[in-house]
Amino acid sequence: MTNAAEASAHMPSHVPSAQTPDGSPDRKKLPLALKIYGILLIVGALISLPVFALVIAGMVLGMQELTAQLDVNTYVIFGIYLVANAVSAVTELVFGINLLRNKRRFARQVCEVLIAINVGIFLCELMLSGTDIASALGYLVRFGILIAAMVYLDPSLSEERALQRKLRDMETRERAEDGTLGLDETGKGYIQLDLFNLFWIFVVCCVLGLVIETVYHFVVVDPGHYQNRTGMLYGPFSPIYGFGAVLMTIALNRFHKAPLIVVFLVSAVIGGAFEYLVSWFLQFAFGIVAWDYTGTFLSIDGRTNGMFMAMWGVLGCVWVKLLLPRMLKLVNLIPWNWRYSLTTVCAVLMLVNGFMTLASLDCWYQREDGKQPQNALEQFCAEHYDNQFMQDHFQSMSINPDNSTRTN
Repeated sequence: MTNAAEASAHMPSHVPSAQTPDGSPDRKKLPLALKIYGILLIVGALISLPVFALVIAGMVLGMQELTAQLDVNTYVIFGIYLVANAVSAVTELVFGINLLRNKRRFARQVCEVLIAINVGIFLCELMLSGTDIASALGYLVRFGILIAAMVYLDPSLSEERALQRKLRDMETRERAEDGTLGLDETGKGYIQLDLFNLFWIFVVCCVLGLVIETVYHFVVVDPGHYQNRTGMLYGPFSPIYGFGAVLMTIALNRFHKAPLIVVFLVSAVIGGAFEYLVSWFLQFAFGIVAWDYTGTFLSIDGRTNGMFMAMWGVLGCVWVKLLLPRMLKLVNLIPWNWRYSLTTVCAVLMLVNGFMTLASLDCWYQREDGKQPQNALEQFCAEHYDNQFMQDHFQSMSINPDNSTRTN
């Protein structure tokens, strides 16, 4: 970093600072479009909050009658769906107010929470009623707006001046050449938990996890017999390992120097819980059983067991202690000035892959449930991803609509 340090040391005294006279960060005024978006969020939240409150109250009062009509799991998921929508409305209200008050830093944090809540709402809706083109596009647009707002509201974007940006670029180039780009400069964790790092961790571990699982099945489970273990419609990806690695990285980032036993236990708990939740979601959303460990050692509803929790623990230790540093060096091979544009393009492609995977699974479910294609998306999936294709592509999955919790 010598060049950046020398440039900073020789910086003229008259160069404007990134601080206002009172010492607070220099904040550009938000554009009119974001202000209008904030007003729309506030109005929408004020309208929807009383509605959700009344529905939740009615659901509580009519609990006995509703539980007699609906499956218990459906009732619980519907309750979570309503509460999540109410929390989302409150969060949108807070987000809109902070946009109008130009509180960029706090608005960005609230935006991150809002994205997470909306992901939960989408998954609940998928388990209750499946998806359709209008609903799916609505969520894609909503996520797109929130992600764009989150990136724009990043405080660092408003605090940087032209000279600081040049210094940062010099430092970025040097760190990329040294292979240290992406490390946490504060020393609190091993890497920076930003979109760039987490996305490539997801991608690399999707592929790495698929290779490990395929080899394990070929060697141990069914010796000599290959089975397609992919979890997405396009590409060699198994998203359970990608999301699992992201969760472990976030949880263990500050424990990268911790004893192996600590890393093992945390990884085992996180991996087991995540595996359980994924199995639960697939069954109740699509009637899919992708694995069943019933009757094995420490089996929990057949969704996870002691052996696989131990394997998650071992994978966590190998990941944090050995593979993560090497993955960081691998990612740093991407030219520093291409990093964010390339990541954005790949993230969009992965989102499309995820959307088409969920859509094909949903259409498979509809066909197994005896329903005919009703729209262009379902017609497309019926023509290109019929039942035989889905069975051949997702060989580890079996589907039974009777296992789901859908209301239609």
